[in-house]
This record gives sequence, C-alpha cells and structure tokens, in this order.
Amino acid sequence: MTIAVYARSTKDNDPKYIEQIYSFLKNEKIDLIVYESYYNYLKSGNNFNLKLNTYRNSEELIAKADYVISLGGDGTMLETLALVRRSGIPVLGVNTGRLGFLASVNKTDLKKAIKKLAKEKFTIDKRELIEITGCDNCFEGVNYGLNEFTIHKKDSSAMISIDTFIDGVFLNSYFADGLIVSTSTGSTAYSLSCGGPIMIPDAESFILTPIAPHNLNVRPIVISNNKQISFKIQGRSDSFNISLDSRNAQIQANTDITVKKADFKFNMINLEGQHFFKTLRDKMMWGIDKRH
Repeated sequence: MTIAVYARSTKDNDPKYIEQIYSFLKNEKIDLIVYESYYNYLKSGNNFNLKLNTYRNSEELIAKADYVISLGGDGTMLETLALVRRSGIPVLGVNTGRLGFLASVNKTDLKKAIKKLAKEKFTIDKRELIEITGCDNCFEGVNYGLNEFTIHKKDSSAMISIDTFIDGVFLNSYFADGLIVSTSTGSTAYSLSCGGPIMIPDAESFILTPIAPHNLNVRPIVISNNKQISFKIQGRSDSFNISLDSRNAQIQANTDITVKKADFKFNMINLEGQHFFKTLRDKMMWGIDKRH
C-alpha cells in the first residue's frame, strides 16, 4: 500500500505532522510519498531531515498512490481534486487550519485517523461534482469542481445580467454582482455565505444563489442536479470572471456557458465515527447556547 500526502507550503502544515505520519506508516510497512513542492519547503529551514519519496504532478500521483491525505483545510481538499482527477483515488482530509467541512479530521486526531486509514476502517463517501462546458481551456482541462461554479463581475464594475436557462427553459435574468451554482457539498461554502441553504451531501441537487442581487425578492433556488444549466452574460464590461472552486478565469461577453453534473465522483474517506451531521454541529457550533 502507498499513501500520498498533499499539502500547501505554509506554516500551518508543520513538519511534525509528516513526522507522525511517516513514523506510523513505517511501522506498518506502508509506503509514503509527499508532494515535491511541500517536501522541499519542509527541508528549507525547518530542521527536517527525513528522506522521503515524492511526486510532482497528477500523473505521478495516480500511478503510485492508493490513498491520499490532504493536509490543510477545505481549500487544500479542493486542490487535491485537481490531482486525483478521474482516478477515483480516495482522499482523507485532515484540517490543520480553521473552519473545515471537507477536511473533517482534526489535527489533534491525526494519529487515530492514520491508524484507521492504514487498517482500512472507513467507508467511501462519493461526492457529486459540477462540470463546465463552453470554456474547456479556461481551467487547463480540469473543468470540474467539488463545491461550486461562480460567475462574477470584474473588480469594481457595474452589476451584470445573467440570463439563466434550465434544460433550455428560461428561468430568470439575474441582475446582480454574480451567481453561484453550488453542489450539495458546496452548500456550506460560498453559497452559504450568500444566503443559500445547507444541503446534506447526498441530496443530488444544485443550488443557484445570487450574489448581491439588485432585486431583493430574488432568492436561492434548489434544483435537481440531473438538469443542465446554461447562461448568457451581459454587462458594461467586455469580459467577466468565472471560477471553479478556488480556480479562476475570465471569459468574453456573450460566451455560452453550460454546467451539469460530472460523469464521475470524488471519493472522500469517511472514517469510523465520522458523520456529516456531527461535522455540521461542530463547525456551526449548534447547541453551544444551552440557555439553561
């Protein structure tokens, strides 16, 4: 068995985490490989002396790894998707940052989590993805995301008008700063901060959430993710911003964009004792105010 670690080169991802992972996996005779950029960061001024095997890109990861540990926060988990791509390699998210719905394992529980992973005491949580067509070169071939697709005005420009169609049937013209199309997984991300509802991950839905709409009676709407959603964007600018999760691009005005459910899923590792409802209570601090 080979377990890969992906992490950003930041101070939150302390060398001690890799040392803990390496020490346990070595005793279990399990191979460890680490993202090369992060490994080089660890060796530069961190008093880190472990000699580890590395991988540089998606191709090398897919060829070598059975499982991936995403060390960081939700943003790191989203980047991991771009590495595992369509391979189906399961990913375990360990949260070394702050709020994390995807990276649900707390850093203080790392040793317990690694033990469960090594003993394969987990289930696979298959998460639906959103895919964009009409701008296939915008995201270097990785034209799918786990959380959301977003259309947004450029910088401080005026509001934009987003004509939106569901399976070719006109829904609405959103006059707003932008529009989020969220997966059920992404309901606790950008959409939530803009007033969208929380959905359980297996709800098989898309959420359309306007960003600062001009008409206050325009509210988020939930639709089946078996629908295709298409857009025509107009405004005073000649181009607009779009994003897939944390990746950004620009498109020209009048570009026809369509989003739909991807034909493959992202496999998240759900360790024994983990559940979305518990994560939701913990992250949203539900029940903290007992009002006795």
